[in-house]
Amino acid sequence: MAVKCETSPERPPPPSTASETESSPSSGLLRQAAICIETRHTKVFLKAQINKSDRNDARGIAQMMRVNLFRPVHVKTLTSQKYRALLTARKLLQEKAIAIENDVRGLLRNFGLKVGVVGTVNFEDRIRELTEGMPDLAQIAAALLAARRKLREEFSRLHRQVLEIAKSDAICTRLMTLPGVGPVTSLAFISTIDVPARFKSSKAVGPSLGLTPVLNQSGESRRVGRISLCGDEAMRVLLYEAAQVMLTRVQKWSWLKAWAMQIAKRRGRQKAIVALARRLAVIMTACGATE
Repeated sequence: MAVKCETSPERPPPPSTASETESSPSSGLLRQAAICIETRHTKVFLKAQINKSDRNDARGIAQMMRVNLFRPVHVKTLTSQKYRALLTARKLLQEKAIAIENDVRGLLRNFGLKVGVVGTVNFEDRIRELTEGMPDLAQIAAALLAARRKLREEFSRLHRQVLEIAKSDAICTRLMTLPGVGPVTSLAFISTIDVPARFKSSKAVGPSLGLTPVLNQSGESRRVGRISLCGDEAMRVLLYEAAQVMLTRVQKWSWLKAWAMQIAKRRGRQKAIVALARRLAVIMTACGATE
């Protein structure tokens, strides 16, 4: 989420291209006379107040803007927001179709009917085969299968649209040359990063996506914990899946896979996959910045 704050003529806002954080999708509808500030930083700033009220929050935000302690966030372009909306709708249809399939499996299991391992194409035929001779159960299953069929059709339509966009986009085509990176991951990456120039370095992409460990240091104590998990969760999951595919399924050898295999031997496969996902994000950002 983002907080909308008006800028004064005497103090122009810092350029948003220097920020590595992102605003909410609705921030693209704001006027140019307004900027978006990071809510996590604002929350910590307002915690110094003893009493919590709307008046005190407004006064605290005004004070933060007056002394220039706010952090601006990047407002995504309209094209990137449209890409993200397409990917979100595609993912939603896929999840709903899978949920119906699991519900059908659960309903039939109550009658001692086990669907077993079956693909997406042969799922309906398998359900009709199991419910043959049970008209009441077959009628219930038919209604669920009709809903699933419609969801699968719309999912296929959106997926074809994703493939067409990724094929026609030069940056997506370049990103898909990396092992494990497909059309969905490449399109999601360019919609998430949007403007690579807003990062001071391509290495700064890892922390912005929550792929770097949390550091807790005080005095002589220094503890390195798990990854921060901040930033875009969907993009982080896609990068993790791409790294896992490269490490486990891609047969072609490369220096990147060799580097990850060395980490897997020393620290374990899970940490190697996370490290490889972070390295992929850095490489993909550098590839997009050369456009």
